[in-house]
Amino acid sequence: MSEPWITERISLAGIDAGLLFGPQDSHLKAIEQGFPIKIIARGDEVVIKGYRAEVERVVRLLLNLRSQIESGENVDAKDVAFEVEVARGEAKPKLSGEEQRKDELKLSALKKLVKPKSETQRRYLLEMQNTDIVVAIGPAGTGKTYLAVAAAISALNQRQVDRIVLARPAVEAGESLGFLPGDLQEKVNPYLRPLYDALYELMAPEKVRRLVEVGIIEIAPLAYMRGRTLNDSFIIVDEAQNTTSMQMKMILTRMGFNSKMVITGDITQIDLPKATASGLVEIQGFLSMIMGIKFVYFSEKDVVRHHLVQEIIKAYEVHENDKENGNG
Repeated sequence: MSEPWITERISLAGIDAGLLFGPQDSHLKAIEQGFPIKIIARGDEVVIKGYRAEVERVVRLLLNLRSQIESGENVDAKDVAFEVEVARGEAKPKLSGEEQRKDELKLSALKKLVKPKSETQRRYLLEMQNTDIVVAIGPAGTGKTYLAVAAAISALNQRQVDRIVLARPAVEAGESLGFLPGDLQEKVNPYLRPLYDALYELMAPEKVRRLVEVGIIEIAPLAYMRGRTLNDSFIIVDEAQNTTSMQMKMILTRMGFNSKMVITGDITQIDLPKATASGLVEIQGFLSMIMGIKFVYFSEKDVVRHHLVQEIIKAYEVHENDKENGNG
């Protein structure tokens, strides 16, 4: 005997139902696409029809979104997509409101509210606040760089550091940028664009430009860090899987007094020549036991981009394993 359909209702009294429904009910349509259920918007309530197990999952999902709105947060398409993934078991649930608020207070004076979406992100934020060197390893879309930039801006705004230094290896040009046309800024911008993107999302563009002009924020290829000592700085080394052993040693030893360093990378996307060892891969073996250095590992479940990114990452992992086992 097949499981009977049930009907559940959720009251939206006291909140703006339009925030939950989305423009032209787009949020409800996105939820319907994720489950074999039917959702009907009726004034200040929403009706869910379907098999019991599926209805119960969607009810929890909608209650989570309602709770966000009740606490004064906005709900956009990304929030809805994330809650759908959680309900389907494809992502880790968000932290409780109390845990989120604790961490939000420590990321102050940003243009937008930044909060951890998963337990791994929460641990990452805490390690950046409490540890001098943090190494974050995991796939694209898990918030490694974005949260590091947010923590750096927060530390600068709270005068915990005097400047932010953002560096990444320009591996596509072998860090030999002299042959490229244009001045220095024009040569390095394509490699540093993701760091600018993170800054612009968290700070007003005119403020970013002003801080870059006066040297309070410095964005440069890794090679330009050689021979320096970086005191009172929040240093972020992005795309560190493309550092050589020598480059990794060089940047780690640039750290001066009252500084923090965050190293981020994805060891499944190394663009170095095959005979060249990745500095990020190497340091996992001999730096993880040093007090004051913490490693944080992200997985595809921490991805906060489009839900297909998770599926793509998992598919590539299967493909790479098949190749290693001679099945590809």
